[in-house]
Amino acid sequence: MNRIILTQTDTTVGFLSQDAQRLERIKIRLGNKPFLKVYADLHSLQRDLRIPIHHRRRLRHAHKTTFIVKNQAFRLVREGEHSRLIKRYAWFYSTSANESGKNYDPNFCKSVCDWIIEDARGLYESSSSKIYTLGHTRLRRIR
Repeated sequence: MNRIILTQTDTTVGFLSQDAQRLERIKIRLGNKPFLKVYADLHSLQRDLRIPIHHRRRLRHAHKTTFIVKNQAFRLVREGEHSRLIKRYAWFYSTSANESGKNYDPNFCKSVCDWIIEDARGLYESSSSKIYTLGHTRLRRIR
């Protein structure tokens, strides 16, 4: 699916797509910076990435938390409206709905996306997720 979706994610308003190049062009972002990948369940995640055994329990119980393993950032979203959307496609690249380095602008976002999915919560900015780097046994908080 190469469409750009504007929706309320589990943390803030964001763009979702399975096409990283389109997201880069929209956000005017350098190609060397990878996007966060959002998964609906652990099985989909484990098809793409091996999670260290020491951290699997932490992943199952984490909420609004981004993890980095081997320079790949990912998040599991298992509940709520956002999760139902992701389950249909197994995964999406996710990024905040703004141009790189700028704040959220509803007019810009609506002009560049293909679909707008808005639920009862509406579209709003909120706090970012926590970010952890997972090593073989170590855990390091980044944000």
